[in-house]
Amino acid sequence: AFSFYEPVGKGFLVSCLVDHRGNITEYQCHQYITKMTAIIFSDYRLICGFMDDCKADINLLKCGSIRPGEKDAHSQGEVVACLEKGLVKEAEETDPRIQVSDQCKKAILRVAELSSDDFHLDRHLYFACRDDRERFCENTQAGEGRVYKCLFNHKFEESMSEKCRDALTTRQKLIAQDYKVSYSLAKSCKSDLKKYRCNVENLPRSREARLSYLLMCLESAVHRGRQVSSECQGEMLDYRRMLMEDFSLSPEIILSCRGEIEHHCSGLHRKGRTLHCLMKVVRGEKGNVGLNCQQALQTLIQETDPGADYRIDRALNEACESVIQTACKHIRSGDPMILSCLMEHLYTEKMVEDCEHRLLELQYFISRDWKLDTVLYRKCQGDASRLCHTHGWNETSELMPPGAVFSCLYRHAYRTEEQGRRLSRECRAEVQRILHQRAMDVKLDPALQDKCMIDLGKWCSEKTETGQELECLQDHLDDLVSDCRDIVGNLTELESEDIQIEALLMRACEPIIQTFCHEVADNQIDSGDLMECLIQNKHQKEMNEKCAIGVTHFQLVQMKDFRFSYKFKMACKEDVLKLCPNIKKKVDVVICLSTTVRNDTLQDAKEHRVSLKCRKQLRVEELEMTEDIRLEPELYEACKSDIKNYCQNVPYGNAQIIECLKEIKKQLSTRCHQKVFKLQETEMMDPELDYTLMRVCKQMIKRFCPEADSKNMLQCLKQNKNSEVMDPKCKQMITKRQITQNTDYRLNPVLRKACKADIPKFCQNILNRAKDDTELEGQVISCLKLKYADQRLSPDCEDQIRVIIQESALDYRLDPQLQMHCSEEISSLCAEEAAAQEQTGQVEECLKVNLLKIKTEMCKKEVLNMLKESKADIFVDPVLHTACALDIKHHCAAIPPGRGRQMSCLMEALEDKRVRLQPECKKRLNDRIEMWSYAAKVAPAEGFSDLAMQVMTSPSKNYILSVITVGICVLFLIGLMCGRITKRVTRELKDR
Repeated sequence: AFSFYEPVGKGFLVSCLVDHRGNITEYQCHQYITKMTAIIFSDYRLICGFMDDCKADINLLKCGSIRPGEKDAHSQGEVVACLEKGLVKEAEETDPRIQVSDQCKKAILRVAELSSDDFHLDRHLYFACRDDRERFCENTQAGEGRVYKCLFNHKFEESMSEKCRDALTTRQKLIAQDYKVSYSLAKSCKSDLKKYRCNVENLPRSREARLSYLLMCLESAVHRGRQVSSECQGEMLDYRRMLMEDFSLSPEIILSCRGEIEHHCSGLHRKGRTLHCLMKVVRGEKGNVGLNCQQALQTLIQETDPGADYRIDRALNEACESVIQTACKHIRSGDPMILSCLMEHLYTEKMVEDCEHRLLELQYFISRDWKLDTVLYRKCQGDASRLCHTHGWNETSELMPPGAVFSCLYRHAYRTEEQGRRLSRECRAEVQRILHQRAMDVKLDPALQDKCMIDLGKWCSEKTETGQELECLQDHLDDLVSDCRDIVGNLTELESEDIQIEALLMRACEPIIQTFCHEVADNQIDSGDLMECLIQNKHQKEMNEKCAIGVTHFQLVQMKDFRFSYKFKMACKEDVLKLCPNIKKKVDVVICLSTTVRNDTLQDAKEHRVSLKCRKQLRVEELEMTEDIRLEPELYEACKSDIKNYCQNVPYGNAQIIECLKEIKKQLSTRCHQKVFKLQETEMMDPELDYTLMRVCKQMIKRFCPEADSKNMLQCLKQNKNSEVMDPKCKQMITKRQITQNTDYRLNPVLRKACKADIPKFCQNILNRAKDDTELEGQVISCLKLKYADQRLSPDCEDQIRVIIQESALDYRLDPQLQMHCSEEISSLCAEEAAAQEQTGQVEECLKVNLLKIKTEMCKKEVLNMLKESKADIFVDPVLHTACALDIKHHCAAIPPGRGRQMSCLMEALEDKRVRLQPECKKRLNDRIEMWSYAAKVAPAEGFSDLAMQVMTSPSKNYILSVITVGICVLFLIGLMCGRITKRVTRELKDR
């Protein structure tokens, strides 16, 4: 029984029974009322109370006489349709001209609700869609709203008539205003709505009845893991898809985005294309969009929740069908992980352009509300509530807006145990997955796009290719506004800990990772190991150009702030705060810490100020910086113009630019020259920082110097340079470094230490002219060589100079003074010898033989100095030493080398008629005696000591000494015999 208080006899009873026909149990009564329903709905005047409630509105909206002059039995249905259109139009206008009264609104929605099960009862729609029903829904039985649903599904078919499409759209708009207008949705979700208190009667009816409210309320229950019946979930899916497919069903979109639709997206009404067009505009690809429109779109995306099932977004579904079939076929249809799979294949060969656009348009909105990523929400809602103070799925908080929750989660994802609370393992994995996917497009990082919009336009407007925008922002880090700089800095810091966030780089580096870094790549926690491995293997033959460029770019970005090198930051954080406060740039931090370590080492400090773990990581950073000149900004800036002029076609990697600059050092600009000199000084003190030497001689170091300290590496290689098994390329590199060392004693730390006292004692005048950062072109070493010939050096210094003289006697290039002053003579007199692949002293011998032909005084002097040096020790005359090796062994074996002792032994053997020297040795010795005699004539003694030295080392010293003695005796005798030659002066005169 139904409570009934209306007056009898006015048709209210029948109307009331029609209203409650769903509850009628008596079969015959039910049949009668069903027939009556069809009659009542054919004329709005027969609908219970409808005329009373809507009379004024019918007149106001001019719905009373739709077709004047025509008597159409069905025109009454048009009146209801007219009212319905007035109702939905009002919702779509900001300031509606005509407003439908609340009473009539209720009546219209009630009529729509009563006609929801059988489409025959909506007279206007029935007549508008008769043909379409036959075409599309011929086999669909009437009742329970099935025909409506069928027609809705075909609404955008090409052959659907326009009048039917309009009628269906009006019906859908009514459903959007009151879910009960959909029979199947109201029926399927009735118990769930009650269970989850989604239809509390005391709240404003209009809010509760709205389809969006129902969807949000039930979706919230689903996301919280509550049980919602499959029938209801199926219905929700249909209506979510319906809202995504046709923007006009959402009054907020029409209200807020009208201008944007007219400007950018007109004529794209069908299949969700208008919505995606608006999304594209919001992404900033087609102009600007209002904040209200953006908010309306965000709300609609939350209502429809396509992140939970990609099929809800028809435009995406159609665009990505082929990609899903090939790349994501292992995932069941409708699974939320399909979207994740599509993101993983973004910018790969399997992705198609249309799908890429639709996917990024949707992801733009999902990335701005963490709840819209279903998997993330499911796995992280506990962590988000605990750490980020979030509320329910459809509740928002001003303190923690939806876009800020993900930022909060990823900050906690990368915290160490000491730093406090961390995320659960499954949430952390999910956060990492999303970070890796979203890093491909700056627009998927809401904070980054928001704070960096101006900088992106200013610096990166031309960088439109994938991943280029973030790289561009990193390149211009120092130029960015502070908010943008902070965000880019934080993201870069994050990348340094987990480089897999750089998904595009990871793809490019896949072959290298598989071959060399798979162990660190498989680690759950990266901690910067993977990037370190990629840097170490940057020059493997498997390395491709894209990966190498990406790795180098990241290295260059790391130089801007020491926080961007995770391992360095973690190892040296305390040391930097203590020793290098207020220093931000990594290169400056490295210099600061390295200087501290070097000073502590030189001063033999009991305790190093820099911790051991920091010193180890500092070493890694120093070595990495040597590989590319751009990683040493000061040097790079100083030499930019020189690189352009002299090394334009030389690649940056493998320290090739640095090597190029070293080879043309004399042509460099002053500032660049000074920086290169300083670099070489550092490298010679610590050869491990000499990237090229370490690379070229890697195997030889393993063979000859496995135990050698890094500081003594070059010294060890020099000692083994002439070994038969020495690699020719390495030997060539060692020679290059020796040539460099001989240009300036400061580039030879061992010599500098050994001759600490001798250099200021004998060569002070050269030091007075010296500048801190330019070479002395071997002047100090030449000065020491002369003192060596005079046998005046300290033992340690003498040992070092002997080695240098021996080496340069074999290779003229190791004597900068000789090379500088005799360049013309070498090219004219000794061109063939200079061109020889292996230098064994041929050029020096040629110059000695051609001494008489040398015209230049400075060159002559150098050759004479060479002759002088060779008298001091046979070892420094390789040609003579080779010729006389057997004779030294036979006749001078007992005599220790040095101080001209073995040379004197050979000279005595030459004069001794009983001794038979090897013919070659004898010939070479006689040549040398002639040369020395000539040298003695042309090289005047510079002082008494030089004269004495010249006499003592002369082969005819006995004859010279006897002549000098006789001369002195004669002078003495003359003095005795002749007495005093000067006139004697009397004492008287003296005393005046």
